[in-house]
Amino acid sequence: MEDPMYSFQDVIRCDLCETPVPPKHCDICHIHLCEACVGKHLSDKSKNHYIVPFKMRGIAPKCTKHSTKVCKKLCTTCNIPVCRLCVASRKHKQHKKEDILTLFETKRKLMQKDLQDLEKSIYPRYQEAATNIPVQREDVNKHSQKLTTALDKQGEALHTEIDTIIQGMKSDIDDMDAQHIAAIDQQEDAINNTIPEITQAILDLKRLLDTSDVCLVSEYTSRTAKFRSMPAQFQVTLPTFTPQEIHREQIHQQIGSLSELAITFLLDEPRILTDIQTQCRYLRSVSCLSDSELWTCGDNDNILRLYNLQGELLRSVQAKSRLPPDDIAVTRSGDLVYTDYWDSSINLVSGTQIQTLITLRGWRPLRLCSTSSGDLLVIMTTDDWKQTKVVRYSGYTVKQSIQWDDQGKPLYSSGGLFGYKYLSENRNSDICVADRDAGAVVVVSETGKLRFRYTGPPFTPQESFCPRGITTDSRANILTSDPENDRIHIIDQDGHFLRFIHYCGLQGPWGLCVDSRDNLFVAEYYTCKVKKLQYYK
Repeated sequence: MEDPMYSFQDVIRCDLCETPVPPKHCDICHIHLCEACVGKHLSDKSKNHYIVPFKMRGIAPKCTKHSTKVCKKLCTTCNIPVCRLCVASRKHKQHKKEDILTLFETKRKLMQKDLQDLEKSIYPRYQEAATNIPVQREDVNKHSQKLTTALDKQGEALHTEIDTIIQGMKSDIDDMDAQHIAAIDQQEDAINNTIPEITQAILDLKRLLDTSDVCLVSEYTSRTAKFRSMPAQFQVTLPTFTPQEIHREQIHQQIGSLSELAITFLLDEPRILTDIQTQCRYLRSVSCLSDSELWTCGDNDNILRLYNLQGELLRSVQAKSRLPPDDIAVTRSGDLVYTDYWDSSINLVSGTQIQTLITLRGWRPLRLCSTSSGDLLVIMTTDDWKQTKVVRYSGYTVKQSIQWDDQGKPLYSSGGLFGYKYLSENRNSDICVADRDAGAVVVVSETGKLRFRYTGPPFTPQESFCPRGITTDSRANILTSDPENDRIHIIDQDGHFLRFIHYCGLQGPWGLCVDSRDNLFVAEYYTCKVKKLQYYK
């Protein structure tokens, strides 16, 4: 609404000198004053005066007990405005008083902040969560159908002898579906029950911001803390069906097993458990040697550093090249491997010795990871930066090369040293690549067949997505860092968005790794800190 003070048709002027847009107002005499006329007005000692900022006029009411006095204080014990005489009276003498204008302005700022938080942050997050509920329900039905189909196929092979067992296992699926749907319904109820409260809070705030009733304003207490914590979201470990070779005499055992439905919850606000300040500059990579020790490397020197969780430097290893390594990984045997883009080599650190494992020709290594089988996966680019591929090494031998999709198109974007790409092997043996230039996480199967590309959550298509580091956890979820937006994306093994890790103080998250307990270690590029986060309940 336009301030009448600045209306083009009727500009407010000083009542003494006609100066336009006067900044002051006498709340007793009810006249507008410019700065120059304030002193002149106060010089009239025949009456009392109370000079306030123009926009605060009318806030301080007349005293109901002393009609000639203006209430400049609020007795917060009684929540009533009081004048100078009331303040000195026996009733209010021991009570706590606050300046009305200061209190009013403080409360207005609080309400404006709360309104902004509710409208810009809290309410959109609830909407986002509500939008994802139908997708979860649809995924439950799809997965359930896959299980039912597999059971039917096995049942046909065993004929009528196993019908009873098959029906029993289908009943188990229905029971687990009911548990899953119940969990979703519980989550939906919590969200839908809270959204009207937020809407009402927004309306109440807007109404309060338009009122000059200091009593109503004084009674206001913030409720945003209640709404800030989203209802707990859950992570589902879906049941799987494992068929067995059929032997008539062991029909029941040979049908297979249906795993239990496991529902685990992702924390709405992950907790930072440890904050380690490293000596690196422009920290890029982190890799767990154990649950209590981790290797790091950065962009500013060629030193590989090993820290414990107390931030103590345990070891420093200088790489063979004078330039920074590009990436590091810990092997199954506990040795450290690193890539050197500048001399096209992959190197092994064992004790105090550095051994060059592989030297490439025509290609340069970028990032790498160690697999569950002990192989090394290396993403590399040609010298001219026009091609990119993932190569699997077993010892010194190339076992696999992944570069093209079924249509003969490149799986990965081109780009060399600064075409950031990180990779990780998932628990289901998928190979996951964070491809910054493509703005995607590219996931292929163990055989190199494209499974999906994740380009960000479906509800934020307008946002840029430039993934950097990537890792996977014990539930086969994929985590990738998004430093431009100070957050980490969590997606499941099929590319479905689960949630963000944000609102927990991350600054430029880059390299990622997880320990055996699914604690997440995050390397912050600019602060050069490694933060250990808990993101599961």
